[in-house]
Order: sequence, then structure tokens, then C-alpha cells
Amino acid sequence: MSAAACRVAIVGAGGTIAMEGAHPFDWVDYGDSGRINPVETIVAGMDLGLDDIALELVPFRMLPSTGITVEDWIELAAVVKAMDAEPGIAGIVITHGTATLEETAFFIEATCAVTKPVILSGAQRPPNTVASDALVNLRAAVSAATQAPAGVYACMNGQLFAAADVSKTSNFALDAFEAPEFGPLGRIDADGSLFMARAPIPAPRVLDLPAGAVPRVDIALSYAGSDGTAFRALTAAGAQAIIVAGMPPGRAAPGDRAAMCEAVAAGVVVVQSSRALRGSVPVQPYNRAEGILGGGGLSVQKARILVLLALSSNLDIEGIEELLQTWGRSPPT
Repeated sequence: MSAAACRVAIVGAGGTIAMEGAHPFDWVDYGDSGRINPVETIVAGMDLGLDDIALELVPFRMLPSTGITVEDWIELAAVVKAMDAEPGIAGIVITHGTATLEETAFFIEATCAVTKPVILSGAQRPPNTVASDALVNLRAAVSAATQAPAGVYACMNGQLFAAADVSKTSNFALDAFEAPEFGPLGRIDADGSLFMARAPIPAPRVLDLPAGAVPRVDIALSYAGSDGTAFRALTAAGAQAIIVAGMPPGRAAPGDRAAMCEAVAAGVVVVQSSRALRGSVPVQPYNRAEGILGGGGLSVQKARILVLLALSSNLDIEGIEELLQTWGRSPPT
């Protein structure tokens, strides 16, 4: 395929892949240096060995992924939509920090009805350190962006993951990303070719980007002996919704349960999710009798994003729960 027929946009959003370590083995404290490079510098320092692909570099943010906000996501989604609308672009790669890569990927999938592959990738080790994965991850992502079906993906360690499925499961390992329940969609081989083991599941519904003030949606962890203090504090802080990272299979401690019911009575949307890596939290009479929603199979951080978007779209309680269950790939009730 000629370069003219195969252009890939690379949108730079910071993260480890854009940072510099202070020494060859600075795999931990490199963020303290404050050095974050623009996408032009990242790509200039890497020979991807993909001469048949033309790269269009799109600066966006130079920040650690721990600093990304919903407002950044909204602006990034607008960039993705603009690139997706360009007829000469075959695919889009977003270089991103790994701490929130899965959240950004899901926000893009939930708000952008893309017609091209959009692939988020990053690095566990800065490009200037020993055994960095930055170059191989970016090469794999660019390669996959010319071959994958339309959709939003994460590409790390030679594997391609669905945005709704992927989670970061290790702090420092190079194989830090997994899809704990369904596994990766495919792999990128050494020659850059993409093998898809299964087809991605289309997004069940794409929501509008928030307009105006973004609703506050928080996450509260329920653990042995927790007494509801976090729920009451979040309600007092103005949370419009609280996602409960409950004990598997999706239950809260008694003290939290009482505070959850108080929050519902105060008009807060309360969603019972689970901190487990696999399985769904279905709609249950036990919860619905108190106005508590079933969180489905999404991780708590992705359930938060979906509820935030649902509230911005003025969905009612039934609509929010249906959205959670369909996006979370829950079995029908």
C-alpha cells in the first residue's frame, strides 16, 4: 500500500511514552523529572520501519495520564472525530499514559461513532531507558491502525484489546494490559501484520459529548468494616452518582449499604458494581427495591464514565441501568 493511500494520524497525549528517564534504569521515578515531550519529538526519535505508512502528527496534550480530566477527554474526542472525518486518514493512533489509558479508550468508544480504527498505546518504560517498550508498542499500534476494523482499541505488548474489555493489571510489567474476562481480540506479529482472533463487538450505543457543566460522578470502595462515611461525604460534596466498587459478586458492607440507601433518598444515582475482574453485576430485586442499579460487567472506572455520559444525556434511572447492562455485556434478565 502506498504512503499516499495509507496515512495514520498520531495524536500525542503525553504519558510515559513521552517522558525521559534520568538514567538507563529509571523505570519508576521518571515522572519526577517533569520532562514530557511533544509527539513530534517522540516520533523523531523512533524508526518504526514502516516506510509504506505516512504519519500525520497531531499535538494534543503533554501531561502524565494521572492528570487527565473529563474536559481533556471531551476535547480529545473532538480531535478524534475530526481525524475520523478526513478521507485520507486510514487510522488514528493516540499515544497516552498507561495509568488511565483504558478509561480514555472507553470514553472515546462511548462518544465517537468512528468509521476507522482508533488505537491507544503507550509505554511502561520511557523511550530512553533500557528495554523500553515504547518503540515496539508504537510500531504495533501504527501497523494495527491500517488493518483493524473500525472501532476503538488499546494496543500494548503486541496485543490488541477492545476498549470496553481492557484493564491495566500490573504496575510495572511490560505485559501490564489484559482483558481478564474475554481476552485480547488479536495480536500484531513481528512483521507488523495483524491477526484477529475474533471480531470486536460494536458499541451498543454512542452517547453525545457532555455540553456545559460535567456532572460529578464518584467511586466508593466497599470493604470489610466500612461504615458508609465515604458515601455520606460524597453525597455532601454534591455527587450526582456514586459507583460502588463492591465486594465480589457485587455487595456492600452493611454500613455502606445504609449510606447507599440514604444517598438514593437524597436523589443520588447509586450503582452497585464489583471490584472483581470478571463477571457481571446483574439487575437484582434486592437492589432495585432500594433504587440501587445493577452495574453490569464494566469495571467501576468505566461504569463511572458511562453514568457520567448518561446523566449528561438526561437519561432516567431505567435508561441508565439499561445502558450499564448492555455495555457491560450482561446476560438478559
